[in-house]
Amino acid sequence: MNVEEVKKALEDIRPSLQADGGDIEFINATDEGQVEVRLTGACFGCPMSQITIKDGVEKYLKNVVPGVVSVDAV
Repeated sequence: MNVEEVKKALEDIRPSLQADGGDIEFINATDEGQVEVRLTGACFGCPMSQITIKDGVEKYLKNVVPGVVSVDAV
């Protein structure tokens, strides 16, 4: 998995989150395909944040970055 591709894909997602007052920050990516991110702003602590991570961010990254297995908020 290419970390730069992950970061670019997160940049593609960022405007959607910013439109709702939130943002996303890349934290880490493992050799096993796990990506760690941090939600900030309005997204931090939002009851829908897990849905945003799994059904939004993870789904998108899996489609555009080969090797992504999961995305988790830290």
